[in-house]
Amino acid sequence: MPNPPAPNPRDRLRSFAPKLIDLTDNVLFGDVWERPGLSKRDRSLITCAALVAMNRTEQLRGHLVRAINNGVKKDELIEMITHLAFYSGWPTAMSGANVAKEVLDEGEKK
Repeated sequence: MPNPPAPNPRDRLRSFAPKLIDLTDNVLFGDVWERPGLSKRDRSLITCAALVAMNRTEQLRGHLVRAINNGVKKDELIEMITHLAFYSGWPTAMSGANVAKEVLDEGEKK
């Protein structure tokens, strides 16, 4: 029997911080991510790069999945992390690489 889909991380916070989730759903993902100036693929790559550079590994997990779903290739994500090692620092790249490996390995098992 297949595993049920993972719950949306925002659902855990919906009753605790409803306005934050409303802004996330309607402004961030409903407006910003839908603007025509960049493709969702490019937005995903940019977002993942920013999260790696700022060492925001908790948020990085979901955005790596979104990036793959938006057409970013595994090799492109690895190259982005390697490139960032020289700009955001070795520790942020290593942390990002560890998270990416976990997420991408999980995706390959499905």
